[in-house]
Amino acid sequence: MDFIILSQRQLRRPLANVCRSCSRRLRPQLTRSYANTTTSNQPDIFDVVCVGGGPAGLSLLTALRANPTTAGLRIALVEAQDLRKIRAWKLPPDRFSNRCSSLTPASAAFLDRAGAWSHVRRERVQPYHEMQVWDGVSDARIEFEWDRTRDATAAATGGNGNGTKTIAYMTENLNLTSGLLSRLDELGGVEVFDGARVEGIELGEETEELDFREWPIVRLAGGKQLAARLLVGADGANSPVRTFAGIESRGWDYQRHGVVATLELEGQGWGGDAMKVAYQRFLPTGPVAMLPLPGNLSTLVWSTTPGNAAVLKSLSPPDFVALVNAAFRLSPVDLEFMHTLSTGQEEELEWRLQHTQFNRQAIPQTVVNVQEGTIASFPLKMRHADTYIGERVALVGDAAHTIHPLAGQGLNQGQGDAESLARTIEYAVSHGQDIGARMSLEPYNSERYGPNHVLLGVCDKLHKVYSVGSGPLVPLRSLGLNAINAMGPVKSFFMQQAAGNGIKLF
Repeated sequence: MDFIILSQRQLRRPLANVCRSCSRRLRPQLTRSYANTTTSNQPDIFDVVCVGGGPAGLSLLTALRANPTTAGLRIALVEAQDLRKIRAWKLPPDRFSNRCSSLTPASAAFLDRAGAWSHVRRERVQPYHEMQVWDGVSDARIEFEWDRTRDATAAATGGNGNGTKTIAYMTENLNLTSGLLSRLDELGGVEVFDGARVEGIELGEETEELDFREWPIVRLAGGKQLAARLLVGADGANSPVRTFAGIESRGWDYQRHGVVATLELEGQGWGGDAMKVAYQRFLPTGPVAMLPLPGNLSTLVWSTTPGNAAVLKSLSPPDFVALVNAAFRLSPVDLEFMHTLSTGQEEELEWRLQHTQFNRQAIPQTVVNVQEGTIASFPLKMRHADTYIGERVALVGDAAHTIHPLAGQGLNQGQGDAESLARTIEYAVSHGQDIGARMSLEPYNSERYGPNHVLLGVCDKLHKVYSVGSGPLVPLRSLGLNAINAMGPVKSFFMQQAAGNGIKLF
């Protein structure tokens, strides 16, 4: 390959036969060779600077480093946390973090292609093969399970080799993050600035040597400056990168909190380890879900009112366990009354179960304990950025969108963003394009914005429809749920979409 070496004086002059404005746009590309020779008062130059070391940001950087086409890019990661703690993260085999996520087979396949899936501690990952969802008011039910008689290729398509196919994998967020960090360390080539607070982001200035007027400059506490050909915001719902780019994020708060905890059940589930089942019941105050973890453990995600969440967090472990068991067994009226008690839920549940009929095998096994220190809550909201891209800026994960957890798709949306943006950057590099130019980033925005917007809307409407506790909407939604459950092809279509393996609709 031939190289053109230009002096600093030549870089400052408009190029021959090229207009002055175009020559200015070309300067950042010509100055890449100066990336490692900046002086102390100049920013350090990178092709990609990613702010945020969560699953979305780490997945993107891992995919870029694992791809031969993009492996030569100069990449920096900026993270406020001390990543040494995440690298050293380890819990006893019978203890699990309360922040878990559902990972679709499509997301797991993306991680596998990047070489990160093998770095995730698989003994702490639990695939599940069936999902039971029902209306807490009418008891209308839909059962998501793959047709075992037609699934002869389960092992090759994400199954566990016993004739069942995986709907999703439950994993702790920290397990995934530490696995991604392990893979990124193995690949090398990423300059990590962890424990680093971003003090500001602004466009650079023209100096004697270089013109940074169109480049984002990330200023870190301590004076370090990073110039980004492409600045990626993977920095959460309150994204400073999004604020810098002037991209609005619109939505609303649900006036609900998500209560999470790690639960211990009386057994390993009705189907044992070979057939793990996830459960979700829609209550007027919000859905309550119990999702399987290895052994006899499950993770709880209960969307409810802030008042109910405060009650749950104030209870003793036996009363908390009683209220969780009640959430899957008692009527919404009985459950509402139990939330008014400051104590005594255990005795109240024991008495009410004597007068309540239910199918034991259609609900989760009885919870017998909650792991100490795992009960917590967080506010629920819906947000969507107006666009995912700007000039030299791209947003991924929660910086671009925040979704209600009822479908368990938040993490998978971020993984889809990372995969799409990595593919977009690969195309730009292989075709000699400027990876930070808005035109180069447009395929990412086009591919991800529509599907994410639809999923956000569907989850928002489901939350609102099932928040109604009485009236004509209850029988109508129950009719729809029963109809979908009876229509095998339609139900299979929804399952394929949820697993990330369905046809692309947009």
